[in-house]
Amino acid sequence: MPLHRRVQAVAVSAALLATGCFSATSAAAEPEQPATAVDCVQPGPTLRYLVVFTPGTSAPLADAQIAAACGTTAHYYPEIAVAVAVSPDPRFGRRIGPDRAYSAQADGLSRRNGAPARQTKKDDEVTGARAAGGTADRTAEQWDMDLIRAAEAHAISKGSRDVVVGVLDSGIDPTHPDLVGALDPALSAGCTTGVADPSPAAWAPTTSGHGTHVAGTIAAADDGMGTTGVAPGVRIASVKVVDDAGFIYPEYAVCGFMWAAERGMTITNNSYFIDPWVFTCQDEQGQSVVYEAVRRAVEHASGRGVLTVAATGNAAADLTKPGRDAMSPTNAAPEDVKPRPVDNTCLVLPAQLRNVVAVSSVGADKVKAGYSSYGLGAVDVTAPGGDRRQSPDDGQGGCVLSTVPAAGYDYSCGTSMAAPHVSGVAALLASAHPGASALDLSKMLNARAERLPCPADYDLNGTGVQDAFCTGHSEYNGFYGHGLVDALAAVRD
Repeated sequence: MPLHRRVQAVAVSAALLATGCFSATSAAAEPEQPATAVDCVQPGPTLRYLVVFTPGTSAPLADAQIAAACGTTAHYYPEIAVAVAVSPDPRFGRRIGPDRAYSAQADGLSRRNGAPARQTKKDDEVTGARAAGGTADRTAEQWDMDLIRAAEAHAISKGSRDVVVGVLDSGIDPTHPDLVGALDPALSAGCTTGVADPSPAAWAPTTSGHGTHVAGTIAAADDGMGTTGVAPGVRIASVKVVDDAGFIYPEYAVCGFMWAAERGMTITNNSYFIDPWVFTCQDEQGQSVVYEAVRRAVEHASGRGVLTVAATGNAAADLTKPGRDAMSPTNAAPEDVKPRPVDNTCLVLPAQLRNVVAVSSVGADKVKAGYSSYGLGAVDVTAPGGDRRQSPDDGQGGCVLSTVPAAGYDYSCGTSMAAPHVSGVAALLASAHPGASALDLSKMLNARAERLPCPADYDLNGTGVQDAFCTGHSEYNGFYGHGLVDALAAVRD
């Protein structure tokens, strides 16, 4: 509602304050005094905020607090007491309390002129250059499926239509011949405003084929044409959490997790980290709001039976001791990005959250890809994401072939490509064990993985210096977690 019409809402909030009903999540930062109607200003730009409340806060009380701070509630998730709010008043965050409200958009405004600093996000994917359409059978090029024994698994099970994998990504092409049979439009939604929109235009891809590529790895049809996914018999849903500039802001991810939980999905695939922080620090102002909101959303989804699978990222970092972040905020002007020290309280979200299956990447030789992040205790399992240094004997460059929009196929390398292999294997497990909880599926993924010991020599470029250090043992280590996921083992009794 327009700010000049908020007098009644502000009065309600003032009454709540007078009765002591205003609650905060922490006393670490005192919010400013509540606004009055004449205090609200509209200098713009209108920014979007995540706001966390004390668990159990009712929608009317949350709305009143947001209105009192000169904001409008776009959506409130009472199950996790998190709101998406908008406000043109630059004092909104301070009024709510900086330990309770955060705007990723604000971090994307240039400190020099206040304008949006980046029109597009810098892409960290290692992409291929080969694109092709047509109806030819391309499965001989899918070395990645051979690595996890997907074809052998399909002789036993291709998965059940009762299983739904939510692809939280840039959208899925609903017309791709390899995906049209698997995609469930009724379960799909766009989340790039922080509020779920089920209209097809909201969840279809626009500027990126990333989500379509991920979707094909999970569930491309086994029809003798194009490629075949790990679990071609299951359904997928397009949950668009990547905006047209390539950013995945925390309110998008929260919306995606809540939509998946509400719609009863079995698994979500998350081939991304949440912007604008490569490492989100739990104890830093603003970032603590992101951490808490996303944590609550993931735990809510897990409690509703949704298994969350996520990529560890392509920074080649030891996630247990990252040391330094020179890329954040990812949406800021280059001159506003200052390298900062980060420790193990700073996490890649959502991969390093509790109840998330974190996935590293290997190449065709079953060796950790050079770009893949890792860390003992940070990686649960590994899967093929491709590596140009580990090219299979097919002349295709070592990346993963999958579907892209306009009925095409392309190669990409990255942990983004590894994660959907895990989601596909988890979907096969869920098909074979329909009563399994998210925790049950996670345990089965771990138990049935192929054990991979630490490599004796991890000198990828031949300089005589180790490129990363693997710690742990053959059963569980920092490069591969519990090992390489195995589709055949997933469907065997």
